[in-house]
Amino acid sequence: MTRKKVTIYTDGAARGNPDGPGGYGAVIQYTDSKGTLHEREYSEGFPRTTNNRMELLGVITALEALRLPCEADLYSDSKYVVSAFNEHWIEGWLKRGWKTASGAPVKNRELWERLLKAKEPHIVHFHWVKGHDGNPLNERCDALATAAADAMKDRSGTL
Repeated sequence: MTRKKVTIYTDGAARGNPDGPGGYGAVIQYTDSKGTLHEREYSEGFPRTTNNRMELLGVITALEALRLPCEADLYSDSKYVVSAFNEHWIEGWLKRGWKTASGAPVKNRELWERLLKAKEPHIVHFHWVKGHDGNPLNERCDALATAAADAMKDRSGTL
């Protein structure tokens, strides 16, 4: 089976306050059979959570949006997410029954399980990019995350 190749940029932010509204965003970029470049953008607000959860949600949202099995280069400014796969943390967690090397329970287990399910049909290469490094799509994802948080603020009336 030939897989469509896509590039994904994600970002998530808790807006500096784990108890405040946050947002996450993803941009999926692909070229069609005629060679035309396309982009799809996704963003969502998610109140009362932490930055790592926001980053995981950005990645999950992007992978769940892919309708057919793809080969994806996924760029994230979260070392936590990228290291979990590139440094094989997640394999260790699974072998130890969702425990860290120290024996503590893995945080955000429900999101990691959802991410594994979203990733399952795809071939995903995780890449870390330094946040706010001038990469225009990474900056756009950050803007999406901010807009999502602002939309949540507008609906709830509070930060």
